[in-house]
Amino acid sequence: MNYRILVNKDNPYDKNDFSNFILVKGDGGIFLEKRTFRAYLDLKKRLEKDNIYIKVVSGYRTIDDQSKEREDYIEKFGLEYANKYVALPGVSEHHSGLCFDIALIINGEEIKEEEYVNNYHEIFVKIIELLPLYGLILRYPLDKEKITGYNYEPWHYRYVGKSTASIIMNKGLTLEEYDKLYNRSGVLLVNKPKGLTSRDVVNKVSLIFDTKKVGHNGTLDPLASGLLVITINKATKINELLTCEDKEYIAEVKVGLLTDTLDLEGEVLDKKEEKVTKEILDNLFREFPRKYLQTVPKYSAVKVNGKKLYEYARSDKEVVLPKREVVIKELELLDFTDISFKFRCVVSKGTYIRSLIRDMGEFLGLYFTMSNLKRTRQGKFLLDNSFDLDNINISSNLISIREALSIPVREIKSNDYKKIINGASINNNYNVLDKVLFIKNNRDIAIYKEENGSLKCDKML
Repeated sequence: MNYRILVNKDNPYDKNDFSNFILVKGDGGIFLEKRTFRAYLDLKKRLEKDNIYIKVVSGYRTIDDQSKEREDYIEKFGLEYANKYVALPGVSEHHSGLCFDIALIINGEEIKEEEYVNNYHEIFVKIIELLPLYGLILRYPLDKEKITGYNYEPWHYRYVGKSTASIIMNKGLTLEEYDKLYNRSGVLLVNKPKGLTSRDVVNKVSLIFDTKKVGHNGTLDPLASGLLVITINKATKINELLTCEDKEYIAEVKVGLLTDTLDLEGEVLDKKEEKVTKEILDNLFREFPRKYLQTVPKYSAVKVNGKKLYEYARSDKEVVLPKREVVIKELELLDFTDISFKFRCVVSKGTYIRSLIRDMGEFLGLYFTMSNLKRTRQGKFLLDNSFDLDNINISSNLISIREALSIPVREIKSNDYKKIINGASINNNYNVLDKVLFIKNNRDIAIYKEENGSLKCDKML
């Protein structure tokens, strides 16, 4: 469940966003979402150490409940007051179960009305400072009324999770401001440095963008550097469409060395006094096959019988290494000495450059081992357009899903909208030959593909 989801008049409550939430009955029979209730209990327990006592007086409400409360406020205080403190039915985040209002308990008396709250401002300041420790935020802060649309309510708290609460508190944001900054989807181009795994990069980006929905296209080993295509939030759903693109590398090779990992970081299996000449290398680059079955390196994440190959290798267990057809689209010698050389290559999806280098050596009857590798292009994405990892921040440019994909974009016709948002097949009235990205009101909705004259859902976004 997305605990950071924004619900307000511009983003009405959608029951589909909360289909898997669990409600728990709390104070006075008031329901809260399970984690929200746990956060409230932890906060309450902590406050009692300082002799501050609180009670939930409002939590989950159905749309009918919201209508009834609004009518009561209009009857008691008038329409203007109700508009300030009670959202219209259907746009209240109380429908989510993620927010609650509290009352102070002073000398056994429940204090919750606005005129009383103003007399206990210092107590609320103490409470608000503790909120992020429990994944809670003050939903309607002071001096943010124009952004939230509501007056300052020091008694109204919202569960968003600890990391998000800390960001909002430390940066002085409202949930609206956080949503605008962080609720973004797209592709981020990263220049991965040597020494980090691709997972290390994903973890760093995940922290910066405050989301677990981060993926990457095409692993780069710690020895390698260069372009790593990172997908964030909804863009993670198009990973496989980006992975199928060809890739360009610049590789360096050590001659006369064989290791178990096929690079310099592995255990040396054999070493020979071997040398190459320009004539030998020119012949290699001219004659080496451009399409062949490549044996996957044993130190790789390819799975055999549900187990990764490097797990077999590390436990010294024998396994038949799978083979894949690869295409070497371009091969160019850049530099050389008699014991090393550098080359550029453009290869198809699934090609291991370590294995390519080994195979080039075997083609000549020599030992070749990869000594350095840099990815310079993946599909239409270039290393020159990437960010250094240390320079990435929440404002870094993301390539949109529609910019990242090389497929047609079509506005959904009104009679197809309900079918498409439910993933149903539709007639191909859009002249689609392969795949299409459907949008509505400038929002990416789904990717469909042509099958036997119809369009079938490939991915919902």
